[in-house]
Amino acid sequence: MTSENPILRFGVLADPQYADAEPWLLLDRYYRNSLKKLQDAIAVLNAEDLAFVVTLGDLIDRDWRSFGPVLEVYRKLRHESILLPGNHDFSVAPEWLGEVHARLKMPHPWHHFTRGGIRFVVIDGNEVSLFSSPKGDPRHAEARRLLEEMAAEGKPNAKEWNGGIGAEQFAWLTQVLSEAKRAGEKVIVFGHYPLYPENEHNLWGAERLAELFARSGNVLAYLNGHNHAGNLGRHGSTWYVNFKGMVDTEHENTFAVAEVFQDRIEIIGYGREDSRTLPL
Repeated sequence: MTSENPILRFGVLADPQYADAEPWLLLDRYYRNSLKKLQDAIAVLNAEDLAFVVTLGDLIDRDWRSFGPVLEVYRKLRHESILLPGNHDFSVAPEWLGEVHARLKMPHPWHHFTRGGIRFVVIDGNEVSLFSSPKGDPRHAEARRLLEEMAAEGKPNAKEWNGGIGAEQFAWLTQVLSEAKRAGEKVIVFGHYPLYPENEHNLWGAERLAELFARSGNVLAYLNGHNHAGNLGRHGSTWYVNFKGMVDTEHENTFAVAEVFQDRIEIIGYGREDSRTLPL
């Protein structure tokens, strides 16, 4: 590693998935333990010089009341906190479905911001899904139709616990990438669902987004959670980094600090998270 200073540094968390619930031993998920893990991670990140900390979805596992304890822990974070929901954040009573984004204090379900001359883009892969809208809603029917089409095609990610993005959001994302390219900005995209390599956890229509990033040519990395085992891939000039799930294992933690340099991204892993050097 060379000694020049990074353009910026930010923290990364994925899938705390807290709930006041017994562990799911088959999947090695310890829901209550996530509060302590999150406290420990925030203590480490608070000692770092960071532009912000992003949480890549699934703050809770289930129940609207679970948001209270986990968001109380985030109040101890001294850095700007960027939160986005995953599929489990919609495991709430139907009357609360429309309140999830506001509970996470998001300016919009999909949005972008600039730090250190880099454009950061947050996408919402829950938009078209069976869990983000109640039965009887047109969006729910559209998600069911899409899932059935994917299942008929034998797509490995044709799962009820995945989701996709709609036409309006895809057009918005295309425009944001074009604007960033005209401005000479590099882009890092955050989402809950993986896009690449092919995996049963991937976003519905993941290939379309990966090809968009390849055509754009200015997307340095796409960072996500959802697949708790973690993963890594590269397509075109974009790195795809799947961070491991915090809820997994009884005691071991997992989180990271990302450092962006002119020629590479350094992922500094803590606990179970892998450290990586990603040449640009």
